[in-house]
Amino acid sequence: MKVLALLPLLLVGPALADDYIGFQSPTGNIHCAIYRFDGRTEAQCDLRSYVPSYTKRPAGCEQDWGMAFGVGAAGKGELLCVGDTVQDPGNPVLPYGEAVSLGGISCVSAKTGMTCTNREGHGFSVAKAKQRIF
Repeated sequence: MKVLALLPLLLVGPALADDYIGFQSPTGNIHCAIYRFDGRTEAQCDLRSYVPSYTKRPAGCEQDWGMAFGVGAAGKGELLCVGDTVQDPGNPVLPYGEAVSLGGISCVSAKTGMTCTNREGHGFSVAKAKQRIF
């Protein structure tokens, strides 16, 4: 697995983010970001088109769900309840077999989808056909 240098992938992210790396799969169906905000590092991937693996709305969620997944530097991956997206057509493509890392979280692009994990081995894998949190 080849790890990309972070400098070419740094994008202008949310105004308050300390660090923000946005990227997308070669197909453009999966858009992700790894960001450091207020001392925390998190990764989020959003699917443009998908067959939902999770069909139960997260407790207390009154926003969009089913297409966004996240993981922090510690703890398990999760199905997110979101009111925004990390999708950006200007995100650079992360080629298959390559990875991006920031603050203890790594995301790897593969023909089978995108997988993001933290140092504890927790995270998520997302693809059009199937999504999984662990």
